[in-house]
Amino acid sequence: MTATEHRFHEHRFHETWFVDASPIDVAAVLDDLAAYPTWWPEVVAVAALGGESARVLCRSRLPYVLDLVLIATTRSTERLQVEVDGDLVGWVRFDLSEERGGTRVEFQQEVRTYGWLGLASRLLRPALHWNHHEMMRGCREGLAGAVRVAA
Repeated sequence: MTATEHRFHEHRFHETWFVDASPIDVAAVLDDLAAYPTWWPEVVAVAALGGESARVLCRSRLPYVLDLVLIATTRSTERLQVEVDGDLVGWVRFDLSEERGGTRVEFQQEVRTYGWLGLASRLLRPALHWNHHEMMRGCREGLAGAVRVAA
């Protein structure tokens, strides 16, 4: 491993869940980034930066805030994907497909951590993955509620 490879740590997340609403309704909620703090408890603030970019602050159970810049690269009823920069660098994607009268949501994320978070990733990987799991639980539950309200 080179010195450059020691400077970051990679994380890959993948999970699938079902939402009792159409892909169009689910995509509409996921596409409205400014509204995330109203339904996703771990998203504490969103600020539009112009164009397809926004600054997003996230905090789950552990006592730190992630400061991220998201740039939308794909926005359709089948796929929403953003490039991520800031405390995490990589991408996040939601793939949506109709299933059993609702929507199958497939979440994927591939990011690298640097600096203090990269070091913490090496030492506290199970705790950070638990923290991510808790954040995604907030997403699943909040998304289901937001889609019901929007319908």
